[in-house]
Amino acid sequence: MTHTLSLADAADLNRTPIDITGVLDRLVHEADATATTSIGFPGAVDLDHSDVITRLGIRLWNNIGDPADPGGVAHTRVLERAVVTWVADTLSMPAHDRWGYVTTGGTEGNLSALHAAYRRHPSARVYYSTAAHYSIPKIVRMLGVQGVIVNALPDGEMDYGHLAMQVRRRRRWPAIVVATAGTTMTEAVDDTTRIRAILDEHGVEAHVHVDAALSGIPLALDGRLRLDDSAGIGSIAISGHKFLGVPTPCGVVLIRDSLRKPVDHVPYINTGDTTVTGSRCGLAAALLWHAIATHGREGHRWRATQARRLAAYATDQLTAIGWPAWRHPHAFTVVMPTPPKQVCKKWLLASDGDTSHIICAPGISTGQIDAFVADLAAAAPPPKIPRPRSASEPHVSTCPA
Repeated sequence: MTHTLSLADAADLNRTPIDITGVLDRLVHEADATATTSIGFPGAVDLDHSDVITRLGIRLWNNIGDPADPGGVAHTRVLERAVVTWVADTLSMPAHDRWGYVTTGGTEGNLSALHAAYRRHPSARVYYSTAAHYSIPKIVRMLGVQGVIVNALPDGEMDYGHLAMQVRRRRRWPAIVVATAGTTMTEAVDDTTRIRAILDEHGVEAHVHVDAALSGIPLALDGRLRLDDSAGIGSIAISGHKFLGVPTPCGVVLIRDSLRKPVDHVPYINTGDTTVTGSRCGLAAALLWHAIATHGREGHRWRATQARRLAAYATDQLTAIGWPAWRHPHAFTVVMPTPPKQVCKKWLLASDGDTSHIICAPGISTGQIDAFVADLAAAAPPPKIPRPRSASEPHVSTCPA
């Protein structure tokens, strides 16, 4: 006879009997219990993917090999190609010079793009800011390349003066520069036009990669992020489980095809081994395709607009109770001083020292914001702290007095 175990006990698979249904129900219950107070990390919760899970979830969907190669087992590669095409079109990437695939997430996208850039420029220095995602220094170590850290301004945007100084010191070597479109703490966006101008000024052979995990699709829908021929951007990585709300970690990487080096054909899989993992989750490709096909550009543009309105509302409500808060105008992210412990214990926030944020991802409600603000108002407010200002002041919203 089975009996219900704790999740810790259930981890011991040698222990019998195990109430399998009970363990799974427990996981769902715990996730549901924290869903309403989980507002600190990006992940849209407004899209229903049950049709895909119901129809495809019980089969193996293994998109192995190059997604563009007709050889090998097909699985959902036709949907993967459709996803890559839609994302590339949304970013205005030239149809004659694009390649990409569905990844396990932003980290794999960054790794794939930086590996391609490194193969082309093996002596390059990799420049990234202190506000870059933590995967970037990890990838630098994995590739065994020399990384160069660039300061970030208080609002999270790259310090272009410091970048210019670092490039000038190393102008004899090629440069791989990682720009961020949506930094983890403040959702700041690095200006790739200014980055390219610095590289051109110093005559440096370069590859610019954009880590756009959260903000890539919303900014592309605005026309603010483009990978056309004038952009000078070689690659980009986005996440699928953030703005697009896919219920499994995934993403898309796009690389200019002209910047890639050829790879060997693998007879065993009858296709080229062009991706980091080889085997890729075909279910993730189908889920991404479903999110895109169901809502289209206008639907996702509306979702981004609603999320930004909620972020503006949250900023107003926080400042109304005397709690300093600010956001970039394009951002879903609202930045504030770290709340007291009793608030952080209840609400899942993202914090870095004395700074925290909430992310008004699609699906977060005004009711959740109101409840959070009410809990914050019941705690002692912190001292007034001015919002950070940067050299690119138009990118930063004005905090109400």
